[in-house]
Amino acid sequence: MKFGYCETCLRHDTGPRHPESPDRLRAIRQALADRHGVEYVAPEPVDIERVLAVHEENYVDGLELFCRRGGGNWDADTVASEKSWDAALASAGLAEWAAESALEGNDGRDTPFALGRPPGHHAVPDRAMGFCFFNNAAVAARSVIDRGLAERVAIFDWDVHHGNGTQDICYDQGDVFYVSIHEEGLYPATGRITETGEGEGERTTMNIPFPPGTTQTAYVAALVEVIGPALVAFDPDLILISAGFDAHEHDPISRMRVSTEGYGLFTKRVCDIAEQSDAALAFILEGGYGLDTLSSSVALVHEVFDGYQPASDDGEVSSKARDVLDRVKEQGFDGDPSRQG
Repeated sequence: MKFGYCETCLRHDTGPRHPESPDRLRAIRQALADRHGVEYVAPEPVDIERVLAVHEENYVDGLELFCRRGGGNWDADTVASEKSWDAALASAGLAEWAAESALEGNDGRDTPFALGRPPGHHAVPDRAMGFCFFNNAAVAARSVIDRGLAERVAIFDWDVHHGNGTQDICYDQGDVFYVSIHEEGLYPATGRITETGEGEGERTTMNIPFPPGTTQTAYVAALVEVIGPALVAFDPDLILISAGFDAHEHDPISRMRVSTEGYGLFTKRVCDIAEQSDAALAFILEGGYGLDTLSSSVALVHEVFDGYQPASDDGEVSSKARDVLDRVKEQGFDGDPSRQG
């Protein structure tokens, strides 16, 4: 894969005990060091006008001033330092690069993966939250649409937390389809099945809130049964993966049961969906807070594009997870293009 990476992202200092630390990127780089075919690209920071396309100007100006004055606790979870402003611009720039690179035809072993921090999917239009300042995936999607590089973009968020910010930004937009698989009840306790979009964005939001303890078997079933058909019907030019790795069975802040091999299975499935949709594909780093599990999972995603075939999953979907999938289907996500977007 081609990994977007910028040293500026290491300068976002969250303190010695914060789970979203620079060590996350260092661990990923270390895990990729002995992998074949790894290439790094250092894109420019995002233009502020791209940020203002999804975030309110008063918030953006206030965040810049907050950081320039030295930062501090924005809220109970979200910490900024003096260099966090520059890191946030760099992280959004990496996401924009990944989207552009995919649309330029970089696929297969050249598929782009933006290794940026701070992450983005909790950032709402008017404030930071959940470790996130700018909504990187939403910035990237809106950038390529506004510049005529794509007409329709899908964002698939497999982070264990619901991407409330991405949903809020895209909820009434018919040209962006947002899908989230997340642990029900976990921070920020949003993302209900019945939230499917409004106005021009009706039925372009899909939420799959699985119960704690759900295994990768249910995730794969969701990809095959509901996500794949819905995205193929939406017919996107680009699929962006908000790639958080905190649903891992050994991640310290979640209760899901996805293995490292499971992330390989997810990657293979999204590649199949992109091929069926004739869509470009790019990855944007979100969460993942166990350094070993995060780094090994990112490395396995890379290895899938280098030819690795993940082991098939022979487990069973739990009755609770099956009930969630049945309820999602009841919302009208049946693969009929006339009912979506």
